[in-house]
Amino acid sequence: MSEAPQSARHGNESETPAERADRNFVELLQGLRVAVTGVQVLFAFLLTVPFSIGFTKLDSFDKWLYYISLVAAAIATMFFIAPVAQHRVLFRQGLKESLVRRSNAYGMIGTLALAVSMTAATMMVVDFLFNGPLPLITAAGAALLAAWLWFIEPVIRRNSAS
Repeated sequence: MSEAPQSARHGNESETPAERADRNFVELLQGLRVAVTGVQVLFAFLLTVPFSIGFTKLDSFDKWLYYISLVAAAIATMFFIAPVAQHRVLFRQGLKESLVRRSNAYGMIGTLALAVSMTAATMMVVDFLFNGPLPLITAAGAALLAAWLWFIEPVIRRNSAS
């Protein structure tokens, strides 16, 4: 699949800065909708875990993994929802361009927190099921895959496109 021309990738050359900020914000929100749904499902599930019968069987290490996963999911949820909440507060204040930049940073922080939550939750479950090095290997694999797909590969592509 070929890349779009430079002008198509960055929008219409005739759009105003305000129009560009509006378009960028809409595109950002569309991407965040996917992440928000996933992190909310994970967060909701994590909120129910301590009330399950098997939770009392977790050792101290697994309870810490659970804590890390729960807090990271909460942080991810807050960062993913922040752009919408801030847009409501800043509506019609002429601050859309700064909101887009800040929201992009929030999306990156939320994505990192989601990767931490997913990795910790995966390690907790695998550690509950198996002894030995498998939980650490599985968690490391999950963390590396998230790092590659969500951060490293896009940075490489961005740098090679410029």
